[in-house]
Amino acid sequence: MQNARTRARQHGERETESEDTTESTDECPECGGLVVADEEHGESVCMDCGLVVDEDDIDRGPEWRAFDSQEKDQKSRVGAPTTNTMHDKGLSTNIDWRDKDAYGNSLSSNQRQKMQRLRKWNERFRTRDAKERNLKQALGEIDRMASALGLPDNVREMASVIYRRALEEDLLPGRSIEGVSTSCVYAAARQAGVPRSLDEITDVSRVEKAEIARTYRYVIRELGLEVRPADPESYVPRFASSLGLSDEAEHRARDLLKTAKDKGVHSGKSPVGLAAAAVYAAALLTNEKTTQAKVSDVADISEVTIRNRYHELLEAEDTLPA
Repeated sequence: MQNARTRARQHGERETESEDTTESTDECPECGGLVVADEEHGESVCMDCGLVVDEDDIDRGPEWRAFDSQEKDQKSRVGAPTTNTMHDKGLSTNIDWRDKDAYGNSLSSNQRQKMQRLRKWNERFRTRDAKERNLKQALGEIDRMASALGLPDNVREMASVIYRRALEEDLLPGRSIEGVSTSCVYAAARQAGVPRSLDEITDVSRVEKAEIARTYRYVIRELGLEVRPADPESYVPRFASSLGLSDEAEHRARDLLKTAKDKGVHSGKSPVGLAAAAVYAAALLTNEKTTQAKVSDVADISEVTIRNRYHELLEAEDTLPA
């Protein structure tokens, strides 16, 4: 009886060891290198020695092929992913405004009236209370301003999340929807490393600059957002691209700003002004034609500020021309 128990225990231990070996598939059994999955060929291959550890993997992708984005959209049988940029996160039904069926044929008069009633009730059900109507209006404003400023999708998503938090924390009473949504875009752009100046934000907003600044300070304080001061270098690629400057000039502008930081010249200065002056100085140092007026238009800052920061940057570089 005891021998039987011993054999059972040994058998259980062997099974446990076998299971552990099967689960640890990240290392190559030959050289201990990293094993990666080659989805195209259905194999697991070692990156170091090339050993095929496993083959005939299950292909979890679609069974159809598409050669362009239009064909992919036509063959796909799933909807868009959920997103915070829509008040219902994209989970509701949208009824197309075009009165056509699935084959592109126009609907009859009775069907058009029916679809119009369905659209009306669908819109009512999508925004059932004041909170959802507030969110829908604010997210529409965020999308409009982000498009006007050329901000990427991740900034829109981040701004939408910040606004949702502000709505949940009940920060909106006494403040306009436009003001809070604008401050969310301003904060999200700075957090994502693609900042826009307050003047640029004001140009696309429907509220005054003072209200944006006041609401922005209130939102980041109440939500505890960690927003670092804008880095002047983050403005350089956009300014250089708008002025048509070369990569050499952009790199030279970054070097000027790094030197200014090392010597403390940037302290207390506007990051937009420093970036504009660095781009202007870099263009002159690399013999590329540009003017203070052009840089002023791109950066939305006065020529006087550019001249002052220009001399300070070159003095820090010890290359101020006589």
